[in-house]
Amino acid sequence: MNLTKALGSVGGLTLASRVLGLVRDSLFFRYVGANFASDAFQIAFRLPNMFRALFAEGAFSAAFIPMFNRKVAEGDKLAESGAAEGSGLALGLAFAEHALSVLLPVLIVMTAIVELAAWPVTWVQTFGYGKGTAAQFDYIVLLNRLTFPYLLFISLVSLLGGILNSLHRFWVNAAAPILLNLTLIVAVVFFHTHDPMTTARNQAVAVSVAGLLQFVWLWWACRRAGVRLKLRWPVINDDVKRLMKLILPAAAGAGAVQINLVISTALAARFLPAGSVSYIYAADRLNQLPLGLIGIGLGTVLLPTVSRLLGAGREAEAMETQNRGMELALLLTLPATVALIVCGQPITAALFEHGKFTALNSYYTAQALAAFSIGLPSYILVKVLTPGYYARADTRTPVRFATWSMLINLVLNLIFIWWLGHMGPPLATAIASTVNVVLLYRTLARRGHFVADAQLRRRSWRMLLAALLMGVAMALLNARFQPYVTGTNVERWGALIALVVTGMLVYALATFATGAFRLADIRRLARRNS
Repeated sequence: MNLTKALGSVGGLTLASRVLGLVRDSLFFRYVGANFASDAFQIAFRLPNMFRALFAEGAFSAAFIPMFNRKVAEGDKLAESGAAEGSGLALGLAFAEHALSVLLPVLIVMTAIVELAAWPVTWVQTFGYGKGTAAQFDYIVLLNRLTFPYLLFISLVSLLGGILNSLHRFWVNAAAPILLNLTLIVAVVFFHTHDPMTTARNQAVAVSVAGLLQFVWLWWACRRAGVRLKLRWPVINDDVKRLMKLILPAAAGAGAVQINLVISTALAARFLPAGSVSYIYAADRLNQLPLGLIGIGLGTVLLPTVSRLLGAGREAEAMETQNRGMELALLLTLPATVALIVCGQPITAALFEHGKFTALNSYYTAQALAAFSIGLPSYILVKVLTPGYYARADTRTPVRFATWSMLINLVLNLIFIWWLGHMGPPLATAIASTVNVVLLYRTLARRGHFVADAQLRRRSWRMLLAALLMGVAMALLNARFQPYVTGTNVERWGALIALVVTGMLVYALATFATGAFRLADIRRLARRNS
């Protein structure tokens, strides 16, 4: 399989989703601003997002996809030997039906529990929200109840998407988040009011509606692909037991960044002024753009690919795939990191500084963005390295490292929040994620499951040098555009476009000049895609 072509398919749709997400956030801040109402919505939306990362897209996919692929590979071998009829896909789908029979009741019960216990859940989530009134706390509880059904639908989406990813239909699952963003855009455009709290409440309703639409989209795509899962009475057989055993440790390993963000949000909600949660959220959204395009795309492609290669005993090809994944991640991530740090203020001014979102809000968001972006390579490399564990059914090692990462994040949050304010939680998250990546890499290397080849070692430092040269050029140009940061919308967008185009051209030239990328690479990619 062509890794670059697959990443292009997933990454392109993910980029479209992230761009729509920025449009959604820009409209939300235009009509709501950065205040208590926006903070309350971000707090409520963080809860289903955390569980989605822990138990749906993260843990479930990490455990389910390798097992599903092994079942397909086992079925294919039996069919080839004449020991069984049909294809391996039938064996894989039988396993998926057993998994669904257990997953669905668990999701229904979990959703009911959180709906009934929304008050204590919100209290823990905000550390009591001691700085606000009882009415404000009740409002956050209401938004939590409105958004949490999203988890049920998105978890079913994760199951169906995992099957389609294993069938190399990556684009279908990658397109699903577009429905979330379109739904929220429609809700904020057509159902906003002069009252920010009413607008935020309508957005919370739209979150759960979007989850339902995503589920319908994946269900229809599976039917089109000939995948029809039947509802069974729950039976916990050996395969389901193994799946459940793998999910729990994978939850913390896959959701380390989300848990760190939840901790950061809770501390900001409890100790920082109103609007701080929104600054951190807006900065995280900008930071998520390259993460979604590169990291999630690579993780989506690498996990089923590496697990299928290992299941077939093709260790050398699996290692080659991981090396090229690492190389591609660095090639795309390093310039994004430098650009977000150097040009955070023009970016936030152009995207968010409209309506009720002021120039001061943009400045504070840019500060948080710079802190988050320090850890951008780590956020993405986690997506590249963890498939090396999950493909080998090792979900326990990542959870140990994620636990250390979360503890470091908590300690640094408590230290930084008093000195750096809204910049403290993002910086703590970046440092904690970097520690997690170092531990993941060193352990894979020590086990011999990942060895950086000569090409990766040769090109890594050249990519860093090219990114730094790009950063110098963008910093010099940014100094000339400072008067336009607070200008009209046309001036702000003009400055941003000039910065982006300049950065892309300088980085492209620098990669060739330093030898980080060569014309032969372009010709090779063209041949593979033809």
